[in-house]
Amino acid sequence: MNNENTNELKNNRPQAPKAEKTAKEGQKKEGSLRRLRSNNKAGQSKAQKEPAAGQEGKPAAKNNSKKQASPQQKNKAPKSSSKKETVKKEANIMDTIQSVSKAVKEVTEKLPAGKGGNRRGSRKKGDGKKAAVRIIPLGGLNEIGKNMTVYECEKDMFIVDCGLAFPDETMLGVDIVIPDFSYVTKNKEKLRGIFITHGHEDHIGALPYLLKEINTPVYATRLTIGLIKNKLKEHGLLSSVKLVEVKPRDVIKAGCMSVEFIRVNHSIPDACAMAIHTPAGVIVQTGDFKIDYTPIEGGIIDLARFGELGAKGVLALLPDSTNAEVPGMAMSERTVGASFNRLFQMAGNRRILIATFASNIHRIQQIMDYAEKFDKKVAVSGRSMVNVVATAMELGYLKVAKDLLIDIDVANKLPPERVVVITTGSQGEPMSALTRMAMGDHRKISITANDFIIISARPIPGNEKLVGRVVNELMRLGAEVIYEKMYETHVSGHACQDELRLMMSLTKPQYVLPMHGEFKHQKKVQMLAQSMGIKEENIFIPQCGDVVELDGETIKIAGEVPSGAVMVDGLGVGDVGSIVLRDRKHLAEDGLIVVVATISTRSKKIIAGPDIISRGFVYVRESESMINQAREIAKAGVEECLNAGIRDWTSLKQRMKDDVSKFFYGKTKRSPMVLVVIQEA
Repeated sequence: MNNENTNELKNNRPQAPKAEKTAKEGQKKEGSLRRLRSNNKAGQSKAQKEPAAGQEGKPAAKNNSKKQASPQQKNKAPKSSSKKETVKKEANIMDTIQSVSKAVKEVTEKLPAGKGGNRRGSRKKGDGKKAAVRIIPLGGLNEIGKNMTVYECEKDMFIVDCGLAFPDETMLGVDIVIPDFSYVTKNKEKLRGIFITHGHEDHIGALPYLLKEINTPVYATRLTIGLIKNKLKEHGLLSSVKLVEVKPRDVIKAGCMSVEFIRVNHSIPDACAMAIHTPAGVIVQTGDFKIDYTPIEGGIIDLARFGELGAKGVLALLPDSTNAEVPGMAMSERTVGASFNRLFQMAGNRRILIATFASNIHRIQQIMDYAEKFDKKVAVSGRSMVNVVATAMELGYLKVAKDLLIDIDVANKLPPERVVVITTGSQGEPMSALTRMAMGDHRKISITANDFIIISARPIPGNEKLVGRVVNELMRLGAEVIYEKMYETHVSGHACQDELRLMMSLTKPQYVLPMHGEFKHQKKVQMLAQSMGIKEENIFIPQCGDVVELDGETIKIAGEVPSGAVMVDGLGVGDVGSIVLRDRKHLAEDGLIVVVATISTRSKKIIAGPDIISRGFVYVRESESMINQAREIAKAGVEECLNAGIRDWTSLKQRMKDDVSKFFYGKTKRSPMVLVVIQEA
């Protein structure tokens, strides 16, 4: 990427790419390559030329063709007759689809003749195949988190998102999990930049680890850049990495491809989808999104732009699959605000503690607003919460009344009824602020019967037990605990079924590749797409590492690249693998036995020991008889080897290990890890 060309980033708004002429459907060729069927389909492809663009790293320049209806016009979401209808879970969105479709039709009818007249994107027979684009997911599939997708065309490559995942119960001692970057580092000369959809950890958390290996520009919206700066500062990379701030509708050139940012709604401000303009056609990656007609901050999702792209022809749609099992639409964030109003009244004269995601600035803003309404002061607890709140306030995304925010030490001196504490720990994380409060281990906050605690989050799958444990401990201390099942204290930031249908109806993709979710979520998107009239053979469920290749006419698996989980433990990156985890699991389940013996190098006889040390297996003082038996068995085995003339230390160690392991299993039906130490004298 030319650094000089990226210095001046202007908010240019590109016109929709030119559509080409329609071809008759050719033959379909089916094969089977690994998990994804490779289909050769020459029918009504929506491949399109990339938009006119300036130099690499700059927004695309406007073309000088005849003016068309402005893509910058404001989205007109249908107005509900009442606030109640707006937040209804099972809202009927057919009126929305019809109104948006009508608006899109009006735009396309005004286009100059020969420039996108066919809404599906047309081309002459034989003109369909273009330079192939390869989509390579390195994370975020068959899992929640670790989102990272590579796009490659000719000699150019860029990345969308670079996130982390949190370890599951099998990854003992592991701090975080990041994608395998080996394919990217191997092809770093092709890399033109990293494009970030939004500022959640599962989309930006792995950036420092990649940027330590490859220095490349990072493109993101204002708040996302602010959150990335915090992470880079922690890793000492802030001064060496080029961060480029963009706005919705900006287009960034990436070699033979270009990336357009499109505003979407999510549980964090400044979230964007990506329209990737390639020689083969337009690919839309939604990122995490929902449709919120009454957002707390910013405008609603740019439905008009999605419609314009669909009218010209979208080659492939990569939608958010997280909530694909949930019918209807995700509720508006304002629903939570109404619940807060009731709960603040219920709290009465008690201190209020609210646990939520640090990145949910919309939620934090509402807490601040209701604290001010009820004449309370607000303190924040938890490292990530403090950092995010400070960044959001600095950038103007969090508007806090003067003197509303106070230090936690000051809060402890005020009457309980005057205090609201916003804290981390909504997922029951062992080291989070709320968990430490529940366990009586927090340095500054002690839970009492005069506390009213709200957990404003839904447990991530796998965290239910952790959250339940924290709730139980808080209640043992006398506090009243309110959580999501009791009141509407949380709404999702991910699209439900009706929102996914609307996205498909607007973009009209030729192919659908479900992203961001477990396999069951991806499978549900496949079913939804089929219900929208998309053929089954055009809906693919890729796996991490698959190289999905599209050339405008065909789609296939063109190979596989290294992918998987790289575990970060302390300062070690990738030094914890399956063998280490297996040993940790073994130690955790069965404990450790150490056998120590001293053998004379001259006489070849045992002169001390064997001594047996137990850690995590049995309590030695209560199992002296068994330990003594094990000692005698180990000694007899070594003496037998020495008398037979075996002098190899490795053989002696193995004999002691086998004898001791067999003995303990026979006695306890457990297999502790056995380490043998032989000292020479």
